[in-house]
Amino acid sequence: MNQEILRDVMQRGLLLDKEVFDIINLISDRGLAISILDNLERVSGQKMITKSILRNNEVLVKDILSNFSGGDELRFDYLFKEKKEVLVEVKKKIDGAQIGYSPDYKIYYANTLPDHKLEVKDFTGHFRARYYEIQKILMNRPEVQQNLISIGKIGGNRSSISLIGMVSEKKVTKNKNLLIKMEDLTGSISVLVKVDNEDLFSKFDELQLDDIVAVKGSGNRDMMFAHDIFYPDSFIYEKIKFEEDISIAFLSDLHCGSDRHLSQSLDNFLNWINSEDANAKKIRYLFFVGDNVDGVGIFPGQDKVLKLKSMDEQYKLLASYLSRIPKNITMFMCPGQHDAVRVAEPQPIINKRYAPYLYEIDNLVLVTNPSLIKLIEKDKEFKILMYHGASIHGFINEIKELRLMKAHNSPAKAVKHMLKRRHLAPSHGSFVYIPNIERDPLVISETPDILCTGEVHRLDIENYNGTIIITGSCWQAQTPFEEKVGNIPDPGKVPVFNLKTRELKIYDFGVEEEINREY
Repeated sequence: MNQEILRDVMQRGLLLDKEVFDIINLISDRGLAISILDNLERVSGQKMITKSILRNNEVLVKDILSNFSGGDELRFDYLFKEKKEVLVEVKKKIDGAQIGYSPDYKIYYANTLPDHKLEVKDFTGHFRARYYEIQKILMNRPEVQQNLISIGKIGGNRSSISLIGMVSEKKVTKNKNLLIKMEDLTGSISVLVKVDNEDLFSKFDELQLDDIVAVKGSGNRDMMFAHDIFYPDSFIYEKIKFEEDISIAFLSDLHCGSDRHLSQSLDNFLNWINSEDANAKKIRYLFFVGDNVDGVGIFPGQDKVLKLKSMDEQYKLLASYLSRIPKNITMFMCPGQHDAVRVAEPQPIINKRYAPYLYEIDNLVLVTNPSLIKLIEKDKEFKILMYHGASIHGFINEIKELRLMKAHNSPAKAVKHMLKRRHLAPSHGSFVYIPNIERDPLVISETPDILCTGEVHRLDIENYNGTIIITGSCWQAQTPFEEKVGNIPDPGKVPVFNLKTRELKIYDFGVEEEINREY
């Protein structure tokens, strides 16, 4: 893309999906490109410009094109010609769709807008796409490659075999053994796990429906006896360090508008980040990982626990906080279930219609949930995967080890299972999602250096095979629901990670009187 046009796009805070990126990249006339994008933002009210927005405003775009003569001599039909060679090249360069770029970072997201009425075949295609992607990850593991065979090609004679399959059924037999039904694109098979092999039984027992794993064992087309299991798993082999002495801070679950919102505690943080404190001045990036406002109508009777009863008021309060962040700090913000977006994942960016004040903040970049942000220094990329974390509860409820340890008090242990499975929410039915037949956007295709979440309102830190897991604190005192279920939040804490030293510090800005006051 023309560098001047690229700079204009970033200054406007616009996000382009892959196909629009390809089209705009063909335009050498800066005025034409920016005029098209500005007008599409104006009529759609969106910062994220998709191809469907472009097509739905054909008349507008044609009118803009008619005002430009010479130069590119572009025609609207030409812009929309299928350019397979261009798209193939883009797919080679990026994994997923790139929606934003600056010299300091890249943002990758999945298309969040279905362009047709969903049908059963969309869900089938979604799981097929997920299988292909995770199958590739598993096939790169040396332990899996020996005797690897498709289920449909397993013969009638007993032999040693390895297979990669998706869990479609899991049950305990009358002898207390585990019987796992697995399927791939060629067929299905039952896998028996003996209860007397405690270590192996434990590994299989944590399987969730729709997990994709590799299994080694012996058997024939009728039955396989398990000897070992391999999850896709994630590994960081090189710990990235930047030369510049800069840091990243993480916040989540501000819940602006709640009557339990901790405004004094958050004010402490804002005063600190504007201070002359040496560590505060090193912060270059801020990540806000969802539930930025408390929302309206999120649960029955919510109006009784709201201080601000409209989305407009809540986002106005949020914007007032964000406007106090120093302008040299880039902020990334994804939505959560309480924000003004649909619940189904991947969640789109927060809409200008509901949060116009956010669009006036120049150093705020709104992104989808989830999003992968790559921070760049020369040839180095530091990858941060941000995901609000709605699926954390499902992991804790379904995995015995997590249930017994009451992992809501140590949620990073649940997030480990996302990395282990290379998927943010594997089980169909445990959360609401929009299927995508091209690529399951919740697959962790690239192992991140940091995986940050929110949702559980407790700060927790873990290191899993080189990836740092950060589950965010909150800025809301204990709610009636949390009190009812025994969940004790850990508010007002901000983890700060230094990109040069890789040191992680925790700062506590909580005001005890505010956190513990009676409501």
